[in-house]
Amino acid sequence: MSLIRAARAYAWLGAALVLAAGAGVLTATALGTGAADPTRTVTIDVGTGPQGPQGPPGPPGPAGATTCPAGYELADLVINHPGGHTTILTCLKT
Repeated sequence: MSLIRAARAYAWLGAALVLAAGAGVLTATALGTGAADPTRTVTIDVGTGPQGPQGPPGPPGPAGATTCPAGYELADLVINHPGGHTTILTCLKT
């Protein structure tokens, strides 16, 4: 009889783990983890004038992040320069 009680307890534990995993998948899907589309495109045309001094390096961002802090939105930044153009997916202030 104690074997049946133990099996029943593990069955409830297994069911709870399956439901928790399902809730995690649904939450990740609802929050939009994965690829995000930019909301706008900003283009910068760079002339052929003299190069200015290099600025300080910024802090590293998280790899693969597709969410922006409050007050910013995900956007494509297109930089046109004499050698061609570069497109960067970045967060821009709204």
